[in-house]
Amino acid sequence: MTRSKGVTIRDVAARAGVSVAAVSMALNDTGTLSAATRLRVRAVAEEMDYQADALARGLRRSSVGAIGLVIRSLDALGEYAPRGVDVFTRYIGAVSAQAMDRGLSVMLVPDPTKRPTPPLALSLDGYIVTMPHVDDSVVALLERRGIPYVTLGRDPSRPDFVDWATEDESSSFRRIYDHFAAAGARSIALLRGTDPNAWNIDSEATYRAWCASAGITPRVYLSAERAGEQGGESVAHAMVNDGVPDAILCHTGRQAAGVLAGLTARGVPVPDRTMLAAASDSEHTRHSRPAISALELHATETTLALLDLLQARIAGEPSKGPVLTTARFRARASSRRTGPHT
Repeated sequence: MTRSKGVTIRDVAARAGVSVAAVSMALNDTGTLSAATRLRVRAVAEEMDYQADALARGLRRSSVGAIGLVIRSLDALGEYAPRGVDVFTRYIGAVSAQAMDRGLSVMLVPDPTKRPTPPLALSLDGYIVTMPHVDDSVVALLERRGIPYVTLGRDPSRPDFVDWATEDESSSFRRIYDHFAAAGARSIALLRGTDPNAWNIDSEATYRAWCASAGITPRVYLSAERAGEQGGESVAHAMVNDGVPDAILCHTGRQAAGVLAGLTARGVPVPDRTMLAAASDSEHTRHSRPAISALELHATETTLALLDLLQARIAGEPSKGPVLTTARFRARASSRRTGPHT
């Protein structure tokens, strides 16, 4: 249920069919209410978002010295500790350490538009939202609440929003395609995810523009991020059926590991027949055999920029965004050919 900002304890009492005193006792865990009544009142308060709003009104009168971090890719993935995916933990660690240096605490918040939402989540000084989606519900919530925020990656629905930072993905992706071409690739395929964020949208646009300039026919394949290695393996079989490309760029390490498994199962040697790289380094890329070339994202540099932007926004200062940082391409065995391409 969508609530107005003016929900009061009386509104909750009326909805629950109890007295104002009963609502107070239920929310503060006092008094002699029955367990059933206490749970019912709390459920109504949560549905009306009363508890979060009441706390937010009290705490947002002054700084609480804490910011929130919402990782939209993990919200969409449906799990917060995917095996072998360490890029998010690097960002979490970098944000936390740098925020502490600035006297700030960091609260990791699962999608705050879902129930239940910790009341404190709506009382924080500001937010970093990673990889917002098209028409992102979290961004909309923060806008309604008037809570300052910045984003890792641009907001694809708000072209005028400039308080964001990210690695220069367009330059990084072109660097990989140039690397493939220098090694003799004349057909290059892109495997991207399906989350509706700028990472997926812009990378395909960059790929198609590079292909047009190089006179190469684009081949784009999609696999949902949550499909992981299995999704990559399925796409590998589709690529072989369509005609083995000379090189493949996968968005994630899990996709790349799956593609490698699929190519191997079909007898396609990497890198001698098909070169392979990933746009995000991970345990999958580093530990595969052959090791998979990948972009190493510079979490420290990017999160420093995000914190600068966020603190400026909290203080009401002019924005200096967007900020583009530089990723490092680590060429490994999966894209290093030892002999002539045939």
